[in-house]
Amino acid sequence: MDMKRQPACPCCDSSDVTIFYETGNVPVHSVLLLPTREEAIHYPTGTVRLGFCRHCGFVSNVAFDADLQHEYAERYEETQGFSSTFNAFSRRLAADLVERYQLRNKQIIEIGCGKGEFLTLLCQLGDNRGVGFDPGYVRERSLSQADERVVFVRDFFSEKYADYQADFICCKMTLEHIARPFELLQVVKRMTASTPDTVVFFQVPDVTRILQDAGFWDIYYEHCSYFSPGSIARLFRRAGFEVLNLRVDYGGQYLMIEAGSASGQNRTSRAFPELENDLDNLAALVEAFPAAFEHKRAFWKETLRHVRNQRRRAVLWGSGSKGVAFLTTLGVRDEIAYTVDINPHKHGTYMAGTGQQIVPPVFLKDYRPDLVIIMNPVYREEIQHDLDEQGLAPEIIAVS
Repeated sequence: MDMKRQPACPCCDSSDVTIFYETGNVPVHSVLLLPTREEAIHYPTGTVRLGFCRHCGFVSNVAFDADLQHEYAERYEETQGFSSTFNAFSRRLAADLVERYQLRNKQIIEIGCGKGEFLTLLCQLGDNRGVGFDPGYVRERSLSQADERVVFVRDFFSEKYADYQADFICCKMTLEHIARPFELLQVVKRMTASTPDTVVFFQVPDVTRILQDAGFWDIYYEHCSYFSPGSIARLFRRAGFEVLNLRVDYGGQYLMIEAGSASGQNRTSRAFPELENDLDNLAALVEAFPAAFEHKRAFWKETLRHVRNQRRRAVLWGSGSKGVAFLTTLGVRDEIAYTVDINPHKHGTYMAGTGQQIVPPVFLKDYRPDLVIIMNPVYREEIQHDLDEQGLAPEIIAVS
């Protein structure tokens, strides 16, 4: 693909932005509960055109149209809370934050709380009180004993909630859905103006891994913003925060930053040069991405061609956004008939864009696939256990 220039980085306003990846016909939502194959196949699509800012390292979909994003509501099924692997990580993360920031009998806010699992966990572990913002929250799904101390607002967080105050503000896997992240951080900074000891915690996917792996399955419409350790640290500092901690976790997939005000007590600003000084590396990865993507796409097309020619039964494991991006980018239809997911709320619904039916793991006992393609290698051990329990021994390939 020819490199083209696109003005105005949403994070630093630089005009030094280079387009390096483009794909069309991308479902504008990936994790909706779509009840029919017909609706799934004809679900509205948009264009992804990724631009790299050479000034701050931020990557964004310069073709993103927020007006197409109108279904962040009850049928938006984003939770990972049915996985024991994910729940163990989530509990470890919550316990660490509670301990390091002494979050006991405190007020906590979560921006983009989803179904409320993490906020509820923080309140449960530290006997805290919480307020969560998310239009897709479903009260009937909440079963924790801490529910009485948590209030959920079924709305997008915005300037109108800037008068809320908290001792700890968290935002997990949401900032990448925001087209202008600097503006959101400005609102958060104003929230903390009168409470300088407030700590903020954000978690996003790490674009470095996506670029290194040519992971086209991690590029989808909802994610209009992509961060590296350096770009997110630069963004927070530009918004007036001091960076307290910066790290990558969950098999290198999740990037996490903790920040606070310079005037906060016992809040020492830190530099993370090994993580933050990444502009040259990012530029090299962006330069190499088009060729690496074509190589990776060719590998999967050839793999699926063999599946079709040899009449093998293949299933995808993981019906989230990764699965949708994988199937739509490759144009997969008949080569894979079913997608497996452990989330019972998804069973019987269909994949946006390509129409595969989503089935529970027990379905495989009779279907007996020859090949299982795992959309996230971090769950391989958990998936292998499910297959072993059913006496199945298919070939397994995890995307990487």
